[in-house]
Amino acid sequence: MSLTHAARGLALGAALLFGATAAHAQAPAQAQPPRPAVQALDERPASAIFIGNSFFYYNNSMHGHLRSLITGAGEQRPFSGVSVTISGSGFEWHDVESYFRPNAVGSYTFDVDNNIVFNNRARLFDIAVMMDCSQCPIHPRLGPVFTDFAKRHSETVRRHGAKPVFFMSWAYADKPEMTEQLAEAYTRAGNENNALVIPAGLAFARSVRDRPNLNLYVADKRHPSLAGTYLAAATTYAALFGNSPEGNRYTAGLDAETAAFLQTVAWQTVRDYLGTRRAGN
Repeated sequence: MSLTHAARGLALGAALLFGATAAHAQAPAQAQPPRPAVQALDERPASAIFIGNSFFYYNNSMHGHLRSLITGAGEQRPFSGVSVTISGSGFEWHDVESYFRPNAVGSYTFDVDNNIVFNNRARLFDIAVMMDCSQCPIHPRLGPVFTDFAKRHSETVRRHGAKPVFFMSWAYADKPEMTEQLAEAYTRAGNENNALVIPAGLAFARSVRDRPNLNLYVADKRHPSLAGTYLAAATTYAALFGNSPEGNRYTAGLDAETAAFLQTVAWQTVRDYLGTRRAGN
């Protein structure tokens, strides 16, 4: 090979290398998962409607455990909650407008002596905590439906004077990759609709990582065991009120050590995801 051909070969190689390097340098950086824009509610909620599916109503309904955690924290201010669930439902199954009609959902409750108490609140609910079906937000066909109805339902909730809150559900026990996908979908929905997101799915993942032998699921690997519901309720408590559930007297019948572990997981998850800002008084 002549020196001329060798020089041309070196020049061409250098050009290709430079071009590849430049193209690599100009390639966009990998997108980072979104961070939640809303880190706390502006005011402490005194009432809530939970709109979702069987993930909410398993183990005698998560909102009941939330109320018990509020009582277990020594909180004196009242809190009322009601759950409207449809088995297997997605966002689009729920007629949220109808849940705010007068003299219907939440118009009365039962006290500890089983007496009916009629509610006379100026605002039926302060917040609406909503979740889609367990895989709908990340399903190739149903994902756009999630985005659409997250917006529609948020607008409906606000029209009735309440604030929308999204409940980030958890991965199936045998599909841990769902955690990151669901976290991104719910965080984006929260940011697009200026809504708080409860990071229950991230709490499940943290618990599984730190104590894999503690089963948060029933046999179907999807629905929550009592420990799973307790963790979801503790995470909801921490996110809504900005208070740590650690040391709470209510354990849902779990042994004290397990309850304490789940309380810590809930608080660490909320602190890492939302920060430590408290809900307004």
